Amino acid sequence: MRTLGSDIRRNWTFGLLILLVAATPDLALAQASPFLTGATSLQSNILAWATPIAVILVMALGIMAMANRISWGWPMAAMVGIAVVFGAPQMVTWIRGMFGV
Repeated sequence: MRTLGSDIRRNWTFGLLILLVAATPDLALAQASPFLTGATSLQSNILAWATPIAVILVMALGIMAMANRISWGWPMAAMVGIAVVFGAPQMVTWIRGMFGV
């Protein structure tokens, strides 16, 4: 036999369940995009690896150019390449801004 208390308890339980289900999509959409998170992580890892490699490359090419073993064009080209690698995020932002993306 049903009582008034059990009906009220069931209605409250049902209402709470509906509220939790309705709030779930907001929690799921609160995160950043997984692609953006992965791309940002990849970018930071590549830059972390490229920094010591670039330092060693500039040192080696500079020593070789000072010893007259290679042309000074190689160290200059390496520095331009390093500027492109480390300036890529700013360049992409600038290009996207030009096209309104």
